[in-house]
Amino acid sequence: MAISVIEIIFFIYIFLGLYMLSLLVFIYYPNRKRLFSYPPGKPVPVSIVMPCYNEGKHIGEGIEGLLALNYPRDMMEIIVVDDKSTDDSAMIVQKYVDKYDNVRLIVNERNSGGAAEPTNIGVRAAKYDYVVVSDADSTPHKDALMRMIGFLQEDDRVAAVTCSVLAKEPRKFIQKLQAIEYGVISWSRKLLDLVDAVYVTPGPFALYRKDVLIRVGLFDTKNMTQDIEIVWRLLKNGYKARMCLAGQVYSETPEKFKAWFKQRIRWNIGGTQTLIKYKRYLFRKGMLGAFIVPFFSVSLFLGLLGLGLFIYLALRRILVWYLSTKYSIYASSAVVRFSEFSFSPSVLNYFGAILFILGAVFTGLALFLMRHTNIKKHSFFNVVFYMVVYLTMYPVIMVVALYKLSTGKYSW
Repeated sequence: MAISVIEIIFFIYIFLGLYMLSLLVFIYYPNRKRLFSYPPGKPVPVSIVMPCYNEGKHIGEGIEGLLALNYPRDMMEIIVVDDKSTDDSAMIVQKYVDKYDNVRLIVNERNSGGAAEPTNIGVRAAKYDYVVVSDADSTPHKDALMRMIGFLQEDDRVAAVTCSVLAKEPRKFIQKLQAIEYGVISWSRKLLDLVDAVYVTPGPFALYRKDVLIRVGLFDTKNMTQDIEIVWRLLKNGYKARMCLAGQVYSETPEKFKAWFKQRIRWNIGGTQTLIKYKRYLFRKGMLGAFIVPFFSVSLFLGLLGLGLFIYLALRRILVWYLSTKYSIYASSAVVRFSEFSFSPSVLNYFGAILFILGAVFTGLALFLMRHTNIKKHSFFNVVFYMVVYLTMYPVIMVVALYKLSTGKYSW
């Protein structure tokens, strides 16, 4: 029996999904005992740059979190760059400037509409060779910086270090789902680190070499996810990015669906912008072209393929039902037959079930291992909802993001 085009597409979709899941599992197993290891480091002067816009609600707690780091106070300066906030952010920061000698405030002369410009201002103003970029609504674990610093001291080619970004005190249901997501992402990112394929250093807490950032041109002010783009640029220039799973930062997550959806749209737009910018390096520039560009491309668009298949099969089902119903009425025959409820197993069904089961095992393993990061226990219902409902939103978000990117109707 001939195989239809839709079956071939479905086989490709299943193959890619199984391949990517299997790849991460194969990376995990031989390295499972050193996931939380990190090279020992010694304290050196560090500048911490915190871009800020209308963060009056969180900025005080953010600064307090940095001051509480298990790091010598005289080797750390905190530079808050206010992006012309319209709330009381600058006044709150000024109170810390008056109280602590190592806290500085820079007010941008205009609102740039993003995090890249104020971050660049802070990096240029930094006194020290190592620079941390930290979000105002995030709180790092007190040992995060000490656990990350050794990666830069161990290898001169390492220019950026990220850590586990986890949800901060999830209260609402959507935040608890994000807590699951953040845990899985952090574990997955560490697996990519084991093959030199870290492709993003998220804004909540990331460590860089200042001279390298300046040499490659600092953060891209036109990219919606400058923390992805900068890593790809570093890799293109021969540098490395590492991931410290043992270092954690706890970040505020959206409490409402609208804010969550807008945030994810921005992430997808920025990721697509980065992919378009660096597509010419496919199979070039070391791991950037050999692994990250194709891996990121498949990760970004695999959901779109699945959504397209679902829509096609659903529409075909509806059309067949409509035509058969219409014919049955004209022919005065039964509209619904008991035989129509029978399930005919096929190779596609089996592969689809295997993909879902492996995905569930992957998620469960990630959450089990990430229990060392003080993540609260997740309920079985939340995990199932995350797998069945939450993840199915990804391709929908991607479709909206591509539409906004193509029309230019997007903002921070």
